[in-house]
Amino acid sequence: MEKLVSLCKRRGFIFPSSEIYGGIGSTYDYGHYGVLLKSAVKAAWWHAMLQERDDIVAIDSAILQHPRTWEASGHLANFTDPLVDCRACKQRFRADHLDQLACPRKPSKHPGEGAECDLTAAREFNLMFETTIGPVKESGAAIFLRPETAQGIFVNFKNVLQFARKKPPFGIAQVGKSFRNEITPGNFVFRTREFEQMEMEFFVPPASAAEWFAYWTAARREWYLELGIRPDHLRLRPHEPEELSHYSSQTSDVEYLFPIGWSELEGVANRGDFDLRQHSEFSGETLEYFDPRSGERYVPHVIEPAAGADRATLAFLADAYDEEEVEGETRTVLRLHPRLAPVKVAVLPLLRKDGHPELAGEIYRALRGTLTCEYDEGGSIGRRYRRQDEIGTPWCVTVDHESLGERTVTLRERDSLAQQRVGIDVLAAEIERRLSATWTTPKLAV
Repeated sequence: MEKLVSLCKRRGFIFPSSEIYGGIGSTYDYGHYGVLLKSAVKAAWWHAMLQERDDIVAIDSAILQHPRTWEASGHLANFTDPLVDCRACKQRFRADHLDQLACPRKPSKHPGEGAECDLTAAREFNLMFETTIGPVKESGAAIFLRPETAQGIFVNFKNVLQFARKKPPFGIAQVGKSFRNEITPGNFVFRTREFEQMEMEFFVPPASAAEWFAYWTAARREWYLELGIRPDHLRLRPHEPEELSHYSSQTSDVEYLFPIGWSELEGVANRGDFDLRQHSEFSGETLEYFDPRSGERYVPHVIEPAAGADRATLAFLADAYDEEEVEGETRTVLRLHPRLAPVKVAVLPLLRKDGHPELAGEIYRALRGTLTCEYDEGGSIGRRYRRQDEIGTPWCVTVDHESLGERTVTLRERDSLAQQRVGIDVLAAEIERRLSATWTTPKLAV
């Protein structure tokens, strides 16, 4: 993980927030390439949800919801973790994660195992961030930053049902920020207090809930495989009965083998009719579906695939990171799926003279209308190739002396390092062809 974190900071993917002030625990900012990468991950998710299907619609609900929302959902009463304090080091820990944590004073031991450790009894700690709404804090109403995007979907079920002209089975999808006051966040962007979720609530007739749960569990695993995650680094893990949330009758995690070990990448839950019934009870609104053909009226059950954009981005970065020896030097490369790569193609003039920059600029301007491109003329061509390798650029276009007379360029491929002469007039079409082709990570052969 250390090498990946270093690369992310060095190349402007992700770095600590407020770093000039010493940072703030487990809070990160995304730089240029990080923004492009995470945007590509979200775009791929939206593509799978909306463009490849006709039974899902989009929504963008507010971060601030009516406080009753969280009473109805159970977050006020149940969204807690067991917390312990150490009287010696003044640190706080999750009581159920002590065997996974290191003592601040004796890193070789777990909290509570050191001679100086003095832990308090465990108490429940609510993970929601509370604030006030109104101009004066003392007289303002208490409100919470949402801990998940799902509830914004449930409270809008009736609105969407009216305008979308859908009937179960159908889904409502959303991407947005959520906030959780985690006791022990950490492991880079794996667990942070501010994060972005990609959630979809799929509303189904009650009798077909188990069938749709199996469908979405398999479909969400397949999405990661299609985007290049190695199959042996991905698995499905059904929850044991004692692990299930209060609303869930079935939950399975899509887990990835992170550098920190197997951990949840995405959860798929059968939430039943819990949420719609709760919001119906607390709001007084009827949240059900009436089938005009059969005359049947029922509260749909919900299958929820819930992913994190930040955690998915970390998984794609971890799976893509690679090192190999080339001509006696270590080459660091991100073998990202071309669809996810922050930059699809870099245009590099061999020299900063003799007409190379002018022709390279012409090619760059022609490509950037349809592809995310980068122009780079600083440093030796070898160094520029290595920079592009480290940000995961699939193809580099090099303009040289032959380009001026023959109107051809060298197209370099990131993974194999193969180089091919391509005519400038067909260059865009060739890159588009490669971009749409089936791609498999070369790391499978290792």
